[in-house]
Amino acid sequence: MLPTQEYALYTLANAMLGTMIMLADSGVSMGVMAQGAKVWQNDEKIGAVLVTGLDLRKKFTIGSLVIATPALLYLPRHHGASWLMSGLIIVSLIPAFFTGLSGTLLEIVFKLRQNIVPLQKIQVMNNAGRLGLLSAMLFIFPWTFVVLLAAGLPQIWANIRLKALSAGYADWNQKPDAAVRKEILYIVKRVIPGAIYYCLSGQITIWLISIFGTSKALAQMGALGRLAMVLSLFGVLFSTLVSPRFARLTANKNLLLKRFFHIMTGITVLTLFIVGFTWLFPTQVLWILGKSYSNLKTELVLNIAASCLNLIWGSAYVLGTSRGWTINPIVSIPVSILAIVCGALLINVSTLKGVLVLNLFVALIQLFMYTSYTVIKILRVKEPGAIHN
Repeated sequence: MLPTQEYALYTLANAMLGTMIMLADSGVSMGVMAQGAKVWQNDEKIGAVLVTGLDLRKKFTIGSLVIATPALLYLPRHHGASWLMSGLIIVSLIPAFFTGLSGTLLEIVFKLRQNIVPLQKIQVMNNAGRLGLLSAMLFIFPWTFVVLLAAGLPQIWANIRLKALSAGYADWNQKPDAAVRKEILYIVKRVIPGAIYYCLSGQITIWLISIFGTSKALAQMGALGRLAMVLSLFGVLFSTLVSPRFARLTANKNLLLKRFFHIMTGITVLTLFIVGFTWLFPTQVLWILGKSYSNLKTELVLNIAASCLNLIWGSAYVLGTSRGWTINPIVSIPVSILAIVCGALLINVSTLKGVLVLNLFVALIQLFMYTSYTVIKILRVKEPGAIHN
C-alpha cells in the first residue's frame, strides 16, 4: 500500500535492520542455545546462561549501532529521502532493534522446554498488535518510519510477557557466569567474522540494486521479498520445534545422522512443493502485491527458488550451531566471496533478473558448504564411553 518511493525506503530500512541484528548478535544466541541445551532442566543454571547472554548482547548492540548508522543515513539519501526522513527512519528502527535482540534470547528457554503454547500465544498477540497499529496508522500516515515503528512497539509488550513467564523455568536472579561467558565467546569468535561478512553479503541483492539500480527496481525487489517472507513461517516452526530437539539429542552418531537426514529431506520436499506452486500460479501469487508488480513472473519464481535454497542451507546451519558446531570463517568467507565474484563475472547483475540469478547461484554454493560441514561434524561425534585413538 505504500507509494513506490516509500516502499523502496522501507526495503532498505528492513535490510539494514536485519544487518544490525545480525551484527549485534554475532553468535550470542547460538551460544546461549548450545549452552542452555546442556542445563535446560536446571532453573539456576539456565538462568545463569540467559543472564550471561543478555549481558553480552548489550555490549554488542552499541557497536552495531555505531557501524550501521552512517549507512542508514546515506542509503535513504541516495534514493531521494530528506535528512528529516532519514533521521526518522533511524529513530523508528531502534525499538524493533533492541526488542528483537532481547526477544530471541527470551524465547530460548521455552524452546528448550518445548513449552510452545504460551510462546505462540505471545507471538500471536504481538503480531496482532502490529497489524492493529498498521491498520490504524498506515491509511493516514503512509510513510516508512510509521510502518517500522508499528513493527517494533508491540515487541516491547511481548518481551515483558516472555520474561515474566520464563521465570517459572529460569532463575533471573543469577549473575553473569564467567565459565558460561567463555563458552559463548568461543562460539562468538568463530561466528563474528562470518556475521560481519554476511552483513554485507546476506542482502547482496538489495545492496547491488541500491547502488546500481533505481528506486523502482528496489521496490520490486522488496515486494518480491515480502512474498518470500511466507517461508519465515517454516523458519519459526523449525527454530521452535526442530532445532531445540536436535540440540538435546544424545551424542550418538547414528541417531544424529538419521535425524539430520530426516529433517533435511522433509524441508527439501516442502520447498520443492512451494517452488512448483509458484511456477504454476505466478499470476495469482503476484495479485497479492497489486498491479505495480504484476509483470514479475520470472523474477518471482527465481526469488522463491533462491529463498527456498536459503531455507534449506540455513536449516543445516542452525542444526549445527544448536550443538555448538560453527564452521571456521577462514573456510566459509573465502568460499562465499568466490561464489559471489564468479557469479558476478558470469551473470549480468545490472538487471533485477540478473541479481536474482546471482542470488540463486550463491545459495547453491552455501547449501553444499553448510550441509557437508554438518554431516562431517556428525561423523566425528565422540560417543560417551567410546574409546578413541
